Amino acid sequence: MSKYNVTAVVYPQSEGGYSVVCPDISGCATQGNTLDEALKNIKEAVELRLEGDSDALEELKASSMPGRIVAEVEIDA
Repeated sequence: MSKYNVTAVVYPQSEGGYSVVCPDISGCATQGNTLDEALKNIKEAVELRLEGDSDALEELKASSMPGRIVAEVEIDA
């Protein structure tokens, strides 16, 4: 079994809790009442999504870049 680092994008919700998506794997999203719970849930969601799905695994391999930096950038619009 190989190990991969995936990006998890977390969105605090106005009603409380967090939504989280994994842009490296299409359709992989979840939520949690706390940040820790949301991150635990996305880990589980990614692992379940990859289980037996060779297309999703290939999608992850193609997007997995060691040393990738993800940054939030403010823009004027």
